[in-house]
Amino acid sequence: MMPIPGSGLAKGLAVTLRTMTRRSHTAQYPDVQPDLPPRSRGVIGLFEENCTVCMLCARECPDWCIYIDSHKETVPAAAPGGRERSRNVLDRFAIDFSLCMYCGICIEVCPFDALFWSPEFEYAETDIRDLTHERDKLREWMWTVPAPPALDPAAEEPKEVAAARKAVEKLEAAAAQADTPTDPAPEGGAGA
Repeated sequence: MMPIPGSGLAKGLAVTLRTMTRRSHTAQYPDVQPDLPPRSRGVIGLFEENCTVCMLCARECPDWCIYIDSHKETVPAAAPGGRERSRNVLDRFAIDFSLCMYCGICIEVCPFDALFWSPEFEYAETDIRDLTHERDKLREWMWTVPAPPALDPAAEEPKEVAAARKAVEKLEAAAAQADTPTDPAPEGGAGA
């Protein structure tokens, strides 16, 4: 069957007329903050105490937008006769958000949980050079990071926790067995 000429135009106009009669749902953004989904990606927060300057985040970043500078300090021996140790001290940690593509690789590869997603998204600047945020600004965003979701009570116990619990139970059983007195042999000996 041949379509009627102009039926597509009529359908399009019908959709336009239907939407024209509905009320619009405009969010008044600056006055009313949007309701973001939990754990949404905004900016990256830095928990500086956990950073060991391992440089994994900077090496794995596909955009090379993480800049880290550090120096080595000598730590005196903890005990007399021990040897001095050296450790890295963080001098600069900066992220250039004009280059960042928010892939989250830096957060995933951080072995010491120093980087986290913050839901903050209002960090616009008038100059693109101001989008490189140093560690003090990244630390401010750390305090806006939401707590991780609670564990599922129906989930099975992690292997590490189960192994530790079994080891503790084994030690307790051995200690309890050592504390119980053994029955002395009956009087008269075995052949009486």
